[in-house]
Amino acid sequence: MIGILLAISAGVMLGFFAMPEKYVKNYVYENTWSIAFLFMLWIIPSIVAFTMINNFGQVLSDIGYPLLFRMLVPGFLWGVGMMLWGKAIDYIGLSLGFSLFIGTIICVGSLLPWYFNGLPYSTEVWPILLGISIILLGIYFNGRAGILRQKEENKTVEVGEQKSMLVGILIAVIGGILATGFNVALEISMNGQAAKNIIGNVILKNGNPSWLASVCSMFIVYVSGGIFVIPYFIFVLTKKQMWSSFKVKEAGRNVLLAILMAILNFTASIIFAYSSFVLGAHGGSIGYAIFNTLSVVVAVIAGILTLEWIKAPKQAKTFLYLGLVSMVIGVLVTAFL
Repeated sequence: MIGILLAISAGVMLGFFAMPEKYVKNYVYENTWSIAFLFMLWIIPSIVAFTMINNFGQVLSDIGYPLLFRMLVPGFLWGVGMMLWGKAIDYIGLSLGFSLFIGTIICVGSLLPWYFNGLPYSTEVWPILLGISIILLGIYFNGRAGILRQKEENKTVEVGEQKSMLVGILIAVIGGILATGFNVALEISMNGQAAKNIIGNVILKNGNPSWLASVCSMFIVYVSGGIFVIPYFIFVLTKKQMWSSFKVKEAGRNVLLAILMAILNFTASIIFAYSSFVLGAHGGSIGYAIFNTLSVVVAVIAGILTLEWIKAPKQAKTFLYLGLVSMVIGVLVTAFL
């Protein structure tokens, strides 16, 4: 129950992480997300890990190169997926961007631990599959709602100003597939629970409380993700000669909002990582589905509260509410059936 509650709280926090972007002024995608990713992937994880974990350099050394490398590769792919997620939100909005991206993650990522750790007992498999199926139905409803809303909005927008819905959907789905590297990095190779125990034992050996294993794991994953993302933004900003575009009147406020996005994202991941340790073998499937689904629910509600759906047609809103109900039911089935 503690693990499930932690996964729920992490999902709620993740659902809010992109919301501050709505209040950024006079910045384009590259401005806002380059700052957010720099703090999210490198600066905040480094500050947190080196200040909270005793002998952190020695901890990384004790974990060993083979295990670190096995986490680095999927972490790198997750970073690429996260970058694409930001791009998808820019194309198709917070609600639909979350739905398609997270739906892909749930569909693929929740089942990956069974490949690494083997199938659970049959009495546990079917409730999990049923819950995930209901969640995916909700994701479909949300996607349908977003398409209907976009169709209505495009009637009042000049053709040259319309962002391609198909391009946004493809970016979200491809990003979601790559972002499952997050769960792979946590499961780590063919014996995920044993690898988690290695990290936990190393943390304890260096005089740290066991829960800091989640901070250590997230540091490795996030820094790995930044290996692609940070150079990518440096390249794009340089190629487009956009460095001067950071100098706007609202720059201070915009930077603070981007940092808030980074804090929410990294904190949510630490909480989820800890829930994964608590849930053990079920952390990568049950916990992962709950974590990601709640983030969609919260993101959709946030989209409603910020008037993202105010001009949407009635049919789109109906699908949106059906999606929310389905996802909540799916989470309840997955967690408690």
